[in-house]
Amino acid sequence: MTHIYRAAILRFDADRQPIYDADGLLVVGPDERGRQVVQAVGDRASLAGHFPGVPVEDLRGKIIAPGFVDMHVHYPQTDVIGAPADGLLPWLENYTFPHEARFRDPAYARSVANFFFDELQRNGVTTALTFATSHPASVNAVFEVAQARGLRFIAGKVLQDRNSPDGVRDQTEQSLVDTETLIQRWHGVDRLGYAITPRFAPTSTPEQLRGAGELAAKYSDVWIQSHVSENHDEVRWVAELFPDASSYLGVYGDVGLLRERAVYAHCIHLNAADRALMRVTGAVAAVCPTSNLFLGSGFFDYAAADAAGMSYGLASDVGGGTSFSPFKTMLAAYTVGREGHTKPGLSLAPSQLWWQHTAGAAKCLGLEGVVGNLQPGCEADFLVLNPEATPLLARKTQQTRSLEELLFALIVLGDDRAIERVHTA
Repeated sequence: MTHIYRAAILRFDADRQPIYDADGLLVVGPDERGRQVVQAVGDRASLAGHFPGVPVEDLRGKIIAPGFVDMHVHYPQTDVIGAPADGLLPWLENYTFPHEARFRDPAYARSVANFFFDELQRNGVTTALTFATSHPASVNAVFEVAQARGLRFIAGKVLQDRNSPDGVRDQTEQSLVDTETLIQRWHGVDRLGYAITPRFAPTSTPEQLRGAGELAAKYSDVWIQSHVSENHDEVRWVAELFPDASSYLGVYGDVGLLRERAVYAHCIHLNAADRALMRVTGAVAAVCPTSNLFLGSGFFDYAAADAAGMSYGLASDVGGGTSFSPFKTMLAAYTVGREGHTKPGLSLAPSQLWWQHTAGAAKCLGLEGVVGNLQPGCEADFLVLNPEATPLLARKTQQTRSLEELLFALIVLGDDRAIERVHTA
């Protein structure tokens, strides 16, 4: 069945530039495989009359925008958000690992997964790349819930066979067998995808990392996700554990874990050679500004990444991240960009912040033209935004004179109340 919506419509062209139809039409209907996709989009005057007999839902005063894409989030850390800590490593030891041990229980994992997806939807996130825990039950639970909701979603079992406490530490050989079993069960089923997921280099033995690289070569269309160069203590620890590696990032490169569809969270303390390696291999960065600010990890260097031609997109990193809200993530990214004491400061355009959390994030995941945008052929994951959802937001947006001002008002003042509706496929 075809649906037509009339509203202001935001989307992006191939050059990352926003296209905004103040009075637009979005036409959604089934493709040849029965998927709900964007059939047409554009200015109302140019499309009116092309679909006779199809009723138009009038949403004037609202904005239709692509669903947000979160490039890095931990669903098992939903209840860890807001936990105080002295930094990354104490936070993992005192909060994260004890909580993740509970995910061996499928019923518990499923209950958290349901709440997690409710939070994503409430905040307008329609696609996410997600860590589970080291327990296969945690992976099956989150995929079962995502499948039932019809989501475009990617996740994987965490690999961590050393430097981890009982309850979350896995066994090298069995962890790789479990990963392959989960790939074969879930990857490519409906809208689901699998990600090979070493937690980070310090919690995997060289043997486990090599095994992960072998699986990445065998299943070349699965994703890879991990962390790299988040804070100085972690970087020093990796240098002690892997003295022959050229760098922290080089640990992953040495075992075949740098390629397209490889997503590395944080990427703060990289050098020029690391950034060049990211560009050459096609690996991408998930920038996690609320987490980096919360844990005092540092500031992502946008200027250096752009100069190197390195690709990146935005991520919440809940529970180190402090909010599921893409508005909060985009605002934090703007703040990180402006910081100019430890790196060159710059002002990120509001439309480019939005691109990093929609079409840009989708491109980083190898899903360009699939999600994160509203061009013809894209899957119909979209939001209806209310730019007058709160009195202050309404007062501000009524005074905006350009698209950039409108988007920035939403970034600074928006929250889940501005997400009026979420359409998934």
